[in-house]
Amino acid sequence: MNPPKEGHRRQFVSFSFYRVLPEWRRLPLEEREEQRRELAETIHKWNVPDTMKVLTYSLVGMRGDTDMLLWRICYSVSCLQEMSADLLRSRLGGYLEMPYSYLGMTRRSEYLIGNTHREQELHGLVRPGGAKYLFVYPLMRTRTWYLLPFQDRQRMISEVVHAGNEFPGMHLHVVYSFGLDDQDFVLAIESDQPDVYVERVLRLRETESSPHVLRDTPMFTCVQASTEEMLERIG
Repeated sequence: MNPPKEGHRRQFVSFSFYRVLPEWRRLPLEEREEQRRELAETIHKWNVPDTMKVLTYSLVGMRGDTDMLLWRICYSVSCLQEMSADLLRSRLGGYLEMPYSYLGMTRRSEYLIGNTHREQELHGLVRPGGAKYLFVYPLMRTRTWYLLPFQDRQRMISEVVHAGNEFPGMHLHVVYSFGLDDQDFVLAIESDQPDVYVERVLRLRETESSPHVLRDTPMFTCVQASTEEMLERIG
């Protein structure tokens, strides 16, 4: 299969999950507030139009192994590395662990997803919509999936798309991780309705392509928050 033609700059997309060490919460309140301000300034410094978009989410109370998410969208690996180094150099950075990190790139799907050429183009870019919740998980398909005839895969993908469209208010982003990270894809779904999202996931379990999923965990429920709100909630 020939690679799809790209009509735009491909984006690097990173989902970095951070956990704050318990030792940090035992520091004096004034010291913690100073460190939060310093880290917030660092994050804001990198949130620059046409260079990098940084979206912040809280996972406090959602999972026991991570407290916050930085969803970063940019155009180079060096940009991601330089920002990460800045975070680690901060005082609060010395108390941060990264239990999960997922990297991918945007790419136009080889499958027919939308009904028009313009819809196909839009599927090759990540345009966050700003919903209250973000649901993130890695996806790896079985190797036998890629050996199936293309028309069979297209039929099953069309069923998945149709089933997903039964649940409005879901904004799906798909990034490709082949050769960059352990999974095949990273899926991120924006929504204001977690109850509808639960029904959507259950419905997709019933589709023909479901047995071809090798792994789709861990799954993360992230709550949108400003940088300051995200850091306030860590303690």
